[in-house]
Amino acid sequence: MPKSLLEQLPEIVVRGRQQAEKILESLEGRHRVSLQTREWVLPSKDTRDSDWITAANRQAHLGDEGNADWTNRLIYGDNLLAMAALLAGDEHTPSLRGKVDLIYIDPPFDSKADYRTKVSLPGAELEQKPTVIEQFAYSDTWSDGTASYLAMITPRLILMRELLSDSGSIYVHLDWHVSHYVKLVMDEVFGKENFVNEIVWKRSDAKGDATQGSRHYSRLHDAIFLYQKSPDRYWNPLFLPLSENYVRDFYKHSDPDGRKFKLENMLGPGGEAKGNPVYEVYGVKRAWRYSRERMQKLIDDKLVIQTRPGTVPMQKKYLDESKGVQVGSWWDDISMLRGWSYEKTDYATQKPEKLLERIIQASCPDGGLTADFNGGSGTTAAVAEKLGRRWITTDLGKPACMIMRKRLIDQGAKPFLYQAIGDYQVEAAKSSLGRKFRVGDLSGIVLSLYGALPLQPEDNPLRNLGAVVFGGKKTLVLVDSPNKLTGDATLRKAIAQREHLLGGWDRVVVLGWNFEPSIGQSITALNDPRLEVLVIPPDLLDRLRKKGGIEKLRGQVRFSSLQYLTIKPVRRTVLPPPQPSAASGGGREEVLQVTLDNYVLLSPEAINLDDENRKKLLKVANAEPLALIEYWAVDPDYDGAVFRSVWQDYRGNTANDDDPLRVVTSANFNVPHRPGERRVCVRVVDVFGFEAEVVQVVAEDGK
Repeated sequence: MPKSLLEQLPEIVVRGRQQAEKILESLEGRHRVSLQTREWVLPSKDTRDSDWITAANRQAHLGDEGNADWTNRLIYGDNLLAMAALLAGDEHTPSLRGKVDLIYIDPPFDSKADYRTKVSLPGAELEQKPTVIEQFAYSDTWSDGTASYLAMITPRLILMRELLSDSGSIYVHLDWHVSHYVKLVMDEVFGKENFVNEIVWKRSDAKGDATQGSRHYSRLHDAIFLYQKSPDRYWNPLFLPLSENYVRDFYKHSDPDGRKFKLENMLGPGGEAKGNPVYEVYGVKRAWRYSRERMQKLIDDKLVIQTRPGTVPMQKKYLDESKGVQVGSWWDDISMLRGWSYEKTDYATQKPEKLLERIIQASCPDGGLTADFNGGSGTTAAVAEKLGRRWITTDLGKPACMIMRKRLIDQGAKPFLYQAIGDYQVEAAKSSLGRKFRVGDLSGIVLSLYGALPLQPEDNPLRNLGAVVFGGKKTLVLVDSPNKLTGDATLRKAIAQREHLLGGWDRVVVLGWNFEPSIGQSITALNDPRLEVLVIPPDLLDRLRKKGGIEKLRGQVRFSSLQYLTIKPVRRTVLPPPQPSAASGGGREEVLQVTLDNYVLLSPEAINLDDENRKKLLKVANAEPLALIEYWAVDPDYDGAVFRSVWQDYRGNTANDDDPLRVVTSANFNVPHRPGERRVCVRVVDVFGFEAEVVQVVAEDGK
């Protein structure tokens, strides 16, 4: 007979601790998880931000106290790996272990939820299933029902505890599906003595989810569990205004000047047995709430009233001095988002800003650091930004990360980093093949699935070269490392090996995991018909683990092509020097005009669409390819390492146009004048989350 969930729970917690301990042990290792900065987003269009970039480059991202030079960050990827990277730290940012003041998470908690994404294009609406990485993460979460969910969340909660400061708090937002089980896990991870509150949020109206014929009460609320790291928890009590009925019923008395007050009991709760001081006030001896000294001060201030001789004295409390009623654990004053709300981002599980405002104001000090590891629509980051708190947010879904980036740009957030897990495939390989795996082992698997035979060891020291011989033609196959971004240098090396290795080859195929955003431009510039570049499926290792081996996957793995972007020649117009500093030339500006030309999605088969939706996509792509672009940005002085976007546009940005289904195709903006050449970089993200980039070197005369 299979074990019940209650019997499995101790084993789940033990395995979760072991998984977390392995991650924590690996933090000191040479191959620790790291983050790649994909974009440094400067939402402000003020050209003075260029000075901010220069200043920020001279200093560490994070000061000794954690707030001197902090940069907020949006991270795409598995939150377990993101937390491992934050705990490890890197050359720019020290470890955040014990540095986070507040964590709020709203993890998925409905095993039957439908997370398909609707994509609206001109003349068509597509329905996209989750990406393969999201699908496998989701199937892992629910493969064995609630037991799998608890196995997923346990090591993550342990890492969150490591990130929390001693004065930190964590809020975990759940509903009836899993809340009671997660409460037991949190008691184990944080200590039952550190449980602070179960908050009940009445999120729905009286109808709730009950429909005609339902045989249950309407489900109207979510549960939010609040735990502390230690008794030193930061706490800022919040108050709500007193209701009219309360004022009418309790503030019945008035001074001659009309100032309203109420009379409040001063007896000590529990009496003398609880240690309350016993003494006499106005002839009445009782155990009082206050010390003799404080009581005397109240009497001197005429704030103690005895309504008639022999009655117990009461404390006089004025209405105009009342803070209101302290917020309790029943929250029925914050309604769920409605369809007409200005906050709506079309993200299914979006939470209202007022909910996060309350949590952040109560549990995160001014300037403190807030983290949300299930970012979703970005409400936590958006509210933290408005309230002057620092923030980190992560999500595994590309649509969620796109929504968050647009939302933060739209509200004029301070510059922030958009990052990704630097070596997702390496970590996935360790999970699938064991911690002792070598990159060569992984290359051998990829070569086998592509149908190539490995070259002999003496000609193949890295074990990443293979051969395909078909129809009298010889093809060299090179598998690039998951530790690096495949770019121009790799392509040139592959071409050189095609020409000289073992007497030469007819073609060379490069298989890559991660690519430099400018890879399309590199392929175009090489213009080599005997070179082919293909993408290794990002879910390959997950599929390998699920299917149970190479043989079961053989013939089922598709290596896709890349997408690419072209732009028209960038125009530079140097403006006349401002007066009166014309002689010195200081403060001059120039106008950049950047215009999109074409966007080609070469691998629609890599998108999780059914046949009907794929036909709709191809029709739009053929008629209006630029309509596939969701977001694009410009770095006017690209250094080849970090993309710093100082101009952005995205679908739905009404500041640039009133067309919600298209981006503007031309950017015109001022930048400080730069003598000589400019290296202008344009990056686009399409509606499916694919990225492409092009770099153009523009002379000072604009040619």
